[in-house]
Amino acid sequence: MKRRTFARTMGTLLGAVGLGSALDPVIAAAEGQRATRRVPARPGKRGRGPTRRRAQDLRVDGARLNQTLESLKAFGRTPEGGISRVAFSQADRDARVYVTGLLEEAGFSVEIDTAANLLAQRAGKEDLVPIMIGSHLDSVPGGGNYDGQVGTMGAVEVARTLVDADHRTRHPLEVVVFTNEEGGKTGSRAMAGEVEAFELDLETASGLTIGEGLRANGGDPDRLDEARRPERSIAAFLELHIEQGGVLDRDGIPIGVVEGIVGIRRWAITVEGFANHAGTTPMPDRRDALVAAARLVDRVNRVALEMEGRHVATVGRIAAEPGAPNVVPGRVTASLEIRDLSMEKIDRVFEAIVQQADRIAAASGTEIAFEPFYLSKAAPTDPRLRDLVEVVAADLGLQSLRMPSGAGHDAQSIALLAPVGMIFVPSVDGISHSPRELSRPADIESGANVLLSTLLRIDREWD
Repeated sequence: MKRRTFARTMGTLLGAVGLGSALDPVIAAAEGQRATRRVPARPGKRGRGPTRRRAQDLRVDGARLNQTLESLKAFGRTPEGGISRVAFSQADRDARVYVTGLLEEAGFSVEIDTAANLLAQRAGKEDLVPIMIGSHLDSVPGGGNYDGQVGTMGAVEVARTLVDADHRTRHPLEVVVFTNEEGGKTGSRAMAGEVEAFELDLETASGLTIGEGLRANGGDPDRLDEARRPERSIAAFLELHIEQGGVLDRDGIPIGVVEGIVGIRRWAITVEGFANHAGTTPMPDRRDALVAAARLVDRVNRVALEMEGRHVATVGRIAAEPGAPNVVPGRVTASLEIRDLSMEKIDRVFEAIVQQADRIAAASGTEIAFEPFYLSKAAPTDPRLRDLVEVVAADLGLQSLRMPSGAGHDAQSIALLAPVGMIFVPSVDGISHSPRELSRPADIESGANVLLSTLLRIDREWD
């Protein structure tokens, strides 16, 4: 496929639907930022130009990075101070235009693939497979200003830092903004060849189907397979991200070295009892499905607590039928979700829960059934990249902690075709997917410096 530049594609699309004027403030803001940007002049030279520094001494501009994150808040801002920048919304498109301007100013060629992934490219000094860095810009409805955005703007800042220092990597460098991470990791999964045809008809929070949204953002759902990358076509993928949990913040550790992204299995639980009159049915004669379900919920929690490891098990949804105050519930439906880095461990936790369910069913005169309905396989990070991130953090004087990611990320998809590494920075109080989501500027700067230095080490040491 012949790729198109982002600016040309978005200009055509937005002009066709009469949205050009809506983007004027966005373009003006980007132009204003370009007009005020200053690059230090080389000593002894007239005019402006980059200052060459040794690669191992390069550091990101933390103030500039955090300012771009501040500017990004304008796209989809909510009264609560968070954002609703759901995939395929106008706010999503505006944010992509803003980021495109920053990357094009830095000299990157920006394109869109058929999955509407934004891809900025800079040639390397050698004919090698590219290194990819990036994350996503879309949010959940009523979300915060850091999930995905720290990784995207951290990658943009790394790119700008390399250009400012006049440092060209051996490998080509790609900065990616993935499509629809929050709604199913569409862009990264398409890159791995994992998107199924039926998904294109699923409606998203924007009101568009995924297929319609891809087209609106410059992709082409009819040629989605062209976005697929072959194995070993990416030398390494690095994603900087907020932890979204409270471990790093609680322990005062600035860097998380992600061991892998957990696998997830979900089941629909059905508890069949017998509905009967609540006033005339004696307590010993009841086959109360809700009582049995309540006991099962407690046992799920106990099993997860008592088994050694870092797995989690959750009953997140429950409904009783017929749902009347004067009827003994005859049927209950619920959900069960188990997460762990090991799919085998998930199976062991599930089997322990099933054993408890069999005992509860026998004691309560009910039947309890589990029907699987969702599977996301665990994605370990590359061991070499784990070690490298850990060493880089130590070299920068930053304490680190190896940990799993309990949430899904685009790196999970890319792990199917390339070595991946993830770098976490603390989330204050462990809050995420909320307007109160926050990562401190100093921690964001530290994470971006780890991303930069890890990238440079890969570039020097890997072919």
